Amino acid sequence: MQLRADFARVSVPATSANLGPGFDCLGIALDLRDIVSVHATAGPTSIVVEGEGAGTVSEGDDNLIVRAMRVGLDHVGAPQVGVRMHCHNVIPHSRGLGSSASAVVAGLALARELIRDAEALDDHTILQLATHMEGHPDNVAPAIEGGMTVAWMGDDDAQALRFEPPASMTPTVFIPDFPLATSKARQVLPDVVPYRDAVANISRAAVLVAVMSDNARTVGSDDADISRWLFDATEDHLHQEYRRAVMEPSLALVDWLREAGVAAVVSGAGPTVMALNHVDDDMRASAQRSGWTVRSLAVSGDGIRTDRPQRPNV
Repeated sequence: MQLRADFARVSVPATSANLGPGFDCLGIALDLRDIVSVHATAGPTSIVVEGEGAGTVSEGDDNLIVRAMRVGLDHVGAPQVGVRMHCHNVIPHSRGLGSSASAVVAGLALARELIRDAEALDDHTILQLATHMEGHPDNVAPAIEGGMTVAWMGDDDAQALRFEPPASMTPTVFIPDFPLATSKARQVLPDVVPYRDAVANISRAAVLVAVMSDNARTVGSDDADISRWLFDATEDHLHQEYRRAVMEPSLALVDWLREAGVAAVVSGAGPTVMALNHVDDDMRASAQRSGWTVRSLAVSGDGIRTDRPQRPNV
């Protein structure tokens, strides 16, 4: 397969995985987007990083976006090229907002744009390749499709279902000034959990999906407003408490918010905290005084966005 374009530009959203009980399967896309453009060249790889990661992420061929793009090109048998890339990054790194998944998806989407063949690198194929690079599909699925997703590993490949959460939902994220590597957050998880905790999480994750569904109603009544169950639905027994030792400030913030009735969870592997229902101004101000960056982010209705300008400026 040949390259049909020498320029591509895509944007990919931040994501939050788990949402409390949905460990390694639930995810949501947030309207905070990295924009990456690439010009295929005959020369060496050159990368300019603006914003998050500037001065710290690789500016050579081992850059994660470049590596993902090359995986995509290899998959379809397209030739490898030198790249001149510009990254405008706004997704915080190592904060539990899916920055690495977004980078991988961006690279694969760039490969699709360069070959101009949506069938050769369709969303399902990108899901497989991105899951292989990331190790699990919970962040990559909403980065690709937007909205809210349930993702899982089948016998041979990754699968995901997408649905639209309530339009009124505007998550609030509390971003700390310290990073936490996903690998470190996973190291503290046990190999075995109590049976009752597994059962509790299964029920909570099922309730959370129901709460997010348009046609759900309370059994025994015609009440279709089941948002009041969101607090119960975000209760976790499987991973958050085990991670307290490596992100005590985050779990303390979750405790404080939930004591006030806020449906707060650790975002992904942390250390960002996310609230799925209303956070009043006093609580926001208090968290900000304690050093947290507090932002309300709409749910992104789409994942990968592409742009084909007539006069590229990389």
